[in-house]
Amino acid sequence: MLTRLTYRINLGLERYFPEQRLFLKSDTETRFIRLRPTTQAVAVAGGALALGWTILATAIILMDSISAGSGRDQALRQQTLYEQRLNALSQDRDARADEAAGAQERFNLALQQVAEMQARLLASEDSRRELETGIDVIQNTLRRTIKERDAAREQAQAAGVAQVAENGATKSDAGRAKDAMATVDILADALSATAQQRDLMEGAAAKSAERVETVLAEKKALQTRNNEIFAKLEEAVSVSMEPLDKMFRAAGMSPDDMLSQVRRGYAGQGGPLTPLTLSTKSAESNGDERRANAILQGLDRMNLYRLAAFKAPFAMPVKGNFRWTSGFGTRNDPKGMGRRMHEGTDMAGPYGMPILSTGDGVVTHAGWSSGYGRLVKIKHEFGIETRYAHMSAIKVKVGDRVSRGEQIGDMGNSGRSTGTHLHYEIRIGGRAVNPMTFIKAANHVF
Repeated sequence: MLTRLTYRINLGLERYFPEQRLFLKSDTETRFIRLRPTTQAVAVAGGALALGWTILATAIILMDSISAGSGRDQALRQQTLYEQRLNALSQDRDARADEAAGAQERFNLALQQVAEMQARLLASEDSRRELETGIDVIQNTLRRTIKERDAAREQAQAAGVAQVAENGATKSDAGRAKDAMATVDILADALSATAQQRDLMEGAAAKSAERVETVLAEKKALQTRNNEIFAKLEEAVSVSMEPLDKMFRAAGMSPDDMLSQVRRGYAGQGGPLTPLTLSTKSAESNGDERRANAILQGLDRMNLYRLAAFKAPFAMPVKGNFRWTSGFGTRNDPKGMGRRMHEGTDMAGPYGMPILSTGDGVVTHAGWSSGYGRLVKIKHEFGIETRYAHMSAIKVKVGDRVSRGEQIGDMGNSGRSTGTHLHYEIRIGGRAVNPMTFIKAANHVF
């Protein structure tokens, strides 16, 4: 039965694949191999399958290569757009920093002008007081002169009466008239001199009054100018304070508690003991002084904000070209261990990229730490700690004091990592918080 089926198959295939013989000749004999139609058909089918598989595999490889190339191009385009966006944000941040520095310079200049105007105001006040004292002296002198003139008149009359009583009738009427005329001349000369001195004093008093009015007008104009300057300074302090306060509140920190802690660290005072002094300034001067003190207190608060900002980690731990690869929160574990909490932010960049401290602090750990790999921990003020993991090299040691922007290591791939990147954490009171909160909060100011 099998032989008949084989015969029929060979007979059917013979028209397409005639039977062939392959002769093998040696020195002593000649042999041949019979290639039946079935054998030829199987060989052709096998070759066709091999050729088809080769074509299919080549096409698959080509399609994968093309799709991989387009994916890489798309990734490169996205990376380029992201870098351009980061550069624009960096330029905007630098512009805001330049504006803040310019505002600070303008504020310092305005404060210097206020100090100069205050000095001029005090000098004009002293001049006014001196003029008032001079006027009082002139008026007292004029009163004394009038009294002396009246006393001289009374003495002259008494002398005339005494002379008449002494001489009696021994002198003639002509002699008494001559003596009276002489006495009148003397009194007239004295009165004339007194009148001239009085006129001079009245002229000096009038000039002093005019000078006082001029000084009062200048004082009023200066006070108006001071009020304008104070208003501008108060507005500048208020506008400058708002973004700083917003930055700390956005980071989830209490500005008042933080400033109190900074104030305690910068609270040194001293000096020799001096005698007690009593203020003689007017209510108007005290009002200006209160406004100036309020502005100075605002400046002091801004300075405390500046100190706090450098002590807290309001900065980027890397500079240059990088990309965000994983954010804070629950994610799929990169090693395939299910959904896990990610307590930091990952930033991928080139191997050896400098890692920078994001704030002033003290290094509390610098070495290997399990899944973190090469890890650096920095303790900052206000109970804040930052962690920098997976580094290729560490450039600090425990106990070092580091400043904001100081290099503490190089980016690497140590520990439990799938590639070169930085794992950056921020902890407050031992609890991990989202680092992007601090990075975005710093954009309000820096």
